[in-house]
Amino acid sequence: MAKTNALRLLDQKKITYRIVEYIYDAENLDVAKIASDNGLEIGQVFKTLVCKGDKTGVFVTIVPGDQQLDLKKTAKASGNKKIALLPLNDLTKTTGYIRGGCSPLGMKKNYPVFIDDVAENWDEILINAGTRGMLFGVEPVVLANVFRFVWAEMC
Repeated sequence: MAKTNALRLLDQKKITYRIVEYIYDAENLDVAKIASDNGLEIGQVFKTLVCKGDKTGVFVTIVPGDQQLDLKKTAKASGNKKIALLPLNDLTKTTGYIRGGCSPLGMKKNYPVFIDDVAENWDEILINAGTRGMLFGVEPVVLANVFRFVWAEMC
């Protein structure tokens, strides 16, 4: 297993994590399938979504796989009037990551990261490790505290 930028950052900060590898299917990026194939709770597998606000610019959200990002709630939480998902064509040049392999850690720049407050209900959440077919499992409170993520209701 090759170390990704995200995993190197976790190692650097001495954060305990586990790796879950799965078969990446470009035709089916559904979190429900990834969770089901790996015996995980869908609400425990979190999506990394990159957004752009009208006031703050680019920021990152981490939301549970069984819920949808609420644009109004997320705009309010991030200090924006309006937000939108970053266009897919801009993802790689903005973050350094590709679709299906985007982690909130190790991006080209340190964008603000907002984590949905339901993550606090889990002992472990799983997030993309920065490459297709790999997640890392980590204690959400530890992750948020070390990397200074902002807790917010976004779904």
